[in-house]
Amino acid sequence: MSKVQFSVQVRLVSNLERSKEFYATVLSCEVNDWWAVRDEFALGFKLIQAARIEDVLPNSAGQGQIIPWDTYAYVETHSELDELYEELKGKGAEFVQEPDLQEADWGSWKDFAIKDPDGYVIAFGSGKKH
Repeated sequence: MSKVQFSVQVRLVSNLERSKEFYATVLSCEVNDWWAVRDEFALGFKLIQAARIEDVLPNSAGQGQIIPWDTYAYVETHSELDELYEELKGKGAEFVQEPDLQEADWGSWKDFAIKDPDGYVIAFGSGKKH
């Protein structure tokens, strides 16, 4: 059976150059004409200039969801998540959710979310089992 090595999110954007700058500067992605990727495609995007502004459509919130996610990326530990938060904060990221720690019977989950210039929400989270 073939194995998928990675996947990327496709983003229709209103201003390709502005989006490339955001993904390079704020998210520390390697950006070229085809991709915006970080950590060897652990986080990857295909940025495409939209033909019409109304084609740029970030996700709406789902049932029971407060913040709509367009991307959800996982970090291994809460400590690494905290480091990533500080990194993005230092680079001027716009946060739509500050770090939030939730306890469950299996352990804890912590996440936060930022948005890009077109309003696409990128969330980052980590879990810790008891």
